Amino acid sequence: MVYNLLKRLSDAHGLSGFESNIKDIVRKELDGYVDEISEDKLGNLIAVKKGSETSVMIASHMDEIGLMVQYIDEKGFIKFVGIGGWYNPTLHTQRVVLHGRKGPVPGVIGSKPPHVMTPEDRKKEIKIEDLFIDVGASSAEEVDSLGIEIGTPVTIEQELIRLANDKVTGKALDNRVGVLVLIETMRKMKTSMTVYAVFTVQEEVGLKGAKVSAFALNPDFAIATDVTIPGDHPGVSKKEASPEMGKGPVLVLASASGRGLLADSRLSSWLRNAGDKMKIPYQLEVGDGGNTDASIINMVRDGIPSIPLSVPSRYIHSPVEVVDLKDVQATIDLLIEALKKKPKF
Repeated sequence: MVYNLLKRLSDAHGLSGFESNIKDIVRKELDGYVDEISEDKLGNLIAVKKGSETSVMIASHMDEIGLMVQYIDEKGFIKFVGIGGWYNPTLHTQRVVLHGRKGPVPGVIGSKPPHVMTPEDRKKEIKIEDLFIDVGASSAEEVDSLGIEIGTPVTIEQELIRLANDKVTGKALDNRVGVLVLIETMRKMKTSMTVYAVFTVQEEVGLKGAKVSAFALNPDFAIATDVTIPGDHPGVSKKEASPEMGKGPVLVLASASGRGLLADSRLSSWLRNAGDKMKIPYQLEVGDGGNTDASIINMVRDGIPSIPLSVPSRYIHSPVEVVDLKDVQATIDLLIEALKKKPKF
């Protein structure tokens, strides 16, 4: 059942550059389903199903946005920096886990309480430098005794739970949803092609893992499984984000207003044909937002035809991201169907 695996992936912690917990889950889930699995120097996990000379790389980033300890004051309060793209108000008053050298330590993000704020304070933008982590310590020495030091990675403490109508909410659905899609695809697909399932690292800090793995593997074409923003809730217009939750996976045809990836039209046709054949609903998107691993894979070596295949997810880059499990399953089904047949180049 996709919910159980998604819960394990979402609840696990894996800041950019510290993705080992996610790798452990992926290795266990793919054991016996692939011909080989290895890890490259940067930390990407590469699972291979061997087939013909035609090769496809399917990339899904394991990392989540989080924080890193920058400074510990004499009273034991911890200052931090953001790792990845945070909207600072979403951090205010969150519970966190500090992954120290002696194991995980719980903490909370604190700030000046509203009772002592001036009217001017209330109007100010929340800045990350105004926030701090409280682990209950009373001195820098106590913090050190807990195994926390400068450079300690920090992630949000949040569990995946069910909402109504097959929706779920949790942290790091960007991109544990994509990881789940890739795991399930590798377990169930039947294809004549060689498939490189690459669970990439450090996507949230510059698409780094995808770049080095694509260079090493040099596939004939590539797909990135990720999430995308729907425009089906207050505050976002359909013009800004046309996808909707519950209407299937999204073929992202262009990202960042065309300054990012322009998806290969042959691959979009290939995916659309698969969806049409099996009556799997899908959506098309031309976006203004950020990029995926496909954007960097596309520019490696002499160019690798690439496309993102994404699941709509509300409130991304927050601790309460939301996806529809029907969309997740439809994305798996579409990818499995497409891989039965090689795209035409």
